Amino acid sequence: MKRYRRIFVIVIDSLGIGAMPDAADYGDAGTDTLGHIDERMEAFKIPNLVRLGMANLHPLTHAAAAERPLGRYARLYEASAGKDTMTGHWEMMGLYITKPFKTFTDTGFPPELIEELEKRTGHRIVGNKAASGTAILDELGEHEIATGDMIVYTSADSVLQICGNEETFGLQELYRCCEIARELTMKDEWRVGRVIARPYVGRKKGEFRRTVNRHDYALKPYGRTVLNALKDGGCDVISVGKIRDIFDGEGVTEAYKSRSSVHGMEQTIEIADRDFRGLCFVNLVDFDALWGHRRNPVGYGQELERFDEKLGELLPKLKEDDLLVITADHGNDPTHTGTDHTRETVPFLAYSPSMAGGGPLPDQDTFAVIGATVADNFGVAMPEGCIGKSILGMLE
Repeated sequence: MKRYRRIFVIVIDSLGIGAMPDAADYGDAGTDTLGHIDERMEAFKIPNLVRLGMANLHPLTHAAAAERPLGRYARLYEASAGKDTMTGHWEMMGLYITKPFKTFTDTGFPPELIEELEKRTGHRIVGNKAASGTAILDELGEHEIATGDMIVYTSADSVLQICGNEETFGLQELYRCCEIARELTMKDEWRVGRVIARPYVGRKKGEFRRTVNRHDYALKPYGRTVLNALKDGGCDVISVGKIRDIFDGEGVTEAYKSRSSVHGMEQTIEIADRDFRGLCFVNLVDFDALWGHRRNPVGYGQELERFDEKLGELLPKLKEDDLLVITADHGNDPTHTGTDHTRETVPFLAYSPSMAGGGPLPDQDTFAVIGATVADNFGVAMPEGCIGKSILGMLE
């Protein structure tokens, strides 16, 4: 069985390819992120994804299936309960989540939590609703600067976010308040996946700009994952984008934050020029944050086109003993009602220059085949309690 020296796993955040069998239980019957984007685009140019087999896996109106696809492809079903970022990524690396993380999209945070957060931080709280990060600043930024009140908001994800102006609120004060919020939201009834510090600069509406000093306070995975096994086994585990935050640094040896999905791909291309042995794990969040949640199918499609251009730059850099996997962590159908993620299957596209040829693989009943395959490739044991079976032998 062939072994690869370097494996690149790229997560196109939220690129679902059709409703899960239980999607109706989540209010997501009939969802299809990729298919509905394809329908809304006047033209949809993703030639490199098509070459790898995307149109073979999911029929597209704008592209014919490849006669000789370069990659092996399959549809992955999510075993865990939920449809959020952490559940999807944790499952990829072997964890089975039976209880979805708390979200407060429709109601805001409960009064008891807000009162305790006000008491502990010394700041009156404003906002307390689901909102876009830029919109909430335009609405309440001037108020926060004038009063010292603290903007708290959420999204469709399991997050509690706090805004603080770096000049008036202070970066360290923002971090202090977020640490308190993280402590409070460890309670089961308030437990969110992440507390996020959202610092910004500017003094008036229209001029506010979020800074690079964002900091995520994530829950640690409840058990050891494949990332821990790789690190303990002497492999490099390089994270790009928000992977480090999703796993709270567990199992990561080197981390790079990204300014955008395009920047994340540029970082990945630079990493492909380096010599390392192990995993480069990439999350590209703009698809989800900028287009899916904002229900903009054309913007999402154009982001996929920009990704495809960068994919065209990455593919020639792959060596004979490299493996590329492209997947997603959940859906976010931009034509669906509301602003929440959608419960969908996700693509699995695998390619190596050394493959004998492309073609279909059997559908897989868990995202965890990714982590199990990576662990098998590098000869490390799956941590106790992890799910997933390797399909390494199918990727030759």
